[in-house]
Amino acid sequence: MRLVARLREDLDTVRRRDPAARGRVETALVYSGLHAVWAHRVTSRLWRAGPAPRLLGSRFVARLLSQAVRSLTGVEIHPGARLGARLFIDHGMGVVIGETAVVGDDCTIFHGVTLGGKGRGGALGRRHPTVGDGVMIGAGAAVLGGVTVGSGSVVGANAVVTKDVPAGSVAVGVPAVARPRRP
Repeated sequence: MRLVARLREDLDTVRRRDPAARGRVETALVYSGLHAVWAHRVTSRLWRAGPAPRLLGSRFVARLLSQAVRSLTGVEIHPGARLGARLFIDHGMGVVIGETAVVGDDCTIFHGVTLGGKGRGGALGRRHPTVGDGVMIGAGAAVLGGVTVGSGSVVGANAVVTKDVPAGSVAVGVPAVARPRRP
């Protein structure tokens, strides 16, 4: 997707999902979650370019930039994480997305969410969660380890997910228990 089209898509995503969002200019200037996603696209490209033989290799620069963005936005996204299209991070502050995390398309993540690692990783070295398409993760939730949150699921506020969540489920509690969503 071309740069201008991607920027418009991101702005429209915020405006669709947040009733407080007004015009594109205001949204582009004041949404820290949007700034973090935009910055991640840059740091992710650097990260995927791989280590360079120089002292300041692309992975080092990617990590350095991601930490600068963390300081500015309050959102920490490791450059190795993979983010899908139309991700909306609402209120942003305190969101942490780890190195091997994968987030699908059309997801919404609220403030204080952690997509964190647990141990040294399971199958295929996955230490962080995989989140399917169209998932909403409520404020303060923690999704830990190499678990999968199925597409169309909702993780409730402050839930702690340590086991897979089937597609179309609601996961609530500590530890989270998944139940089918009501239509």
